[in-house]
Amino acid sequence: MEQKKRIVSFDLDQTLLSHSTWKIPDSAVWALEKLRQSSWIILATGRDMDNYYSREFKEMVRPDGIIHLNGTKITVGNQLIYEHVMDKDLLLKLMKYADEKGYSLGLTAGDEDYYLHPEEVRAADIRRWGECGRQFKDPWKLLHMKVKTLAYLGNEAGALDMEKQFPQLKFPMFAGKEGADVVEIEASKAEGLKRLCAYFNVPLRDTVAFGDSMNDYEILMEAGTGVAMGNSVPKLKEIADYITTDIEEDGVWNACLALNLFEK
Repeated sequence: MEQKKRIVSFDLDQTLLSHSTWKIPDSAVWALEKLRQSSWIILATGRDMDNYYSREFKEMVRPDGIIHLNGTKITVGNQLIYEHVMDKDLLLKLMKYADEKGYSLGLTAGDEDYYLHPEEVRAADIRRWGECGRQFKDPWKLLHMKVKTLAYLGNEAGALDMEKQFPQLKFPMFAGKEGADVVEIEASKAEGLKRLCAYFNVPLRDTVAFGDSMNDYEILMEAGTGVAMGNSVPKLKEIADYITTDIEEDGVWNACLALNLFEK
């Protein structure tokens, strides 16, 4: 295997992918191409990048490895190198509670969407894109599927309520505060980064991680250098080694320059 100097890890939403344009800024695209000369490029996201609404961004970034679903699925090319599935009893209890409380909870698997109370998902799509083209399937089929993480669409009060009821789970809010990832306590992007360090034979100290929201907290803490975007949530900025400019103000490019990450 080719050896490179470091691993540079990027969250996708609001770190590489702007939610105001739904594009990766040109400066970030240029940064990725320059980094590729001497660094392994990793995507570390709450998404499953193999889903229908994420594949195009995977093709744009062309990562060497992907930490999907907050560390519960890791791939290098077409090779699955790690997978963790949520406990079935825990999943059943959580779904029953969410259903009783009217919480929109579920996931997208491949090209299909499985959500309890999907009206919040539909409303979020309409706010974002002006329409919702999803064909929602029976969410209770999730009990017979390999569920790694879930997504909650709703306000922070709902996430805090479920977190209190289920201490085995964490509910890091999305940057826009319109929902949260639902992840078992032991899973994180940071653990995914450690697994890819072993795979690519790169010491953890030679890693740089970029992020903007609370599911990036552990990976910014554990990476050799943690970079918070200017548009990050305040708690992430508090623990970052470096705070760059907003995604809309060439944040990725500016941080790469400031940290001397480009090959001379």
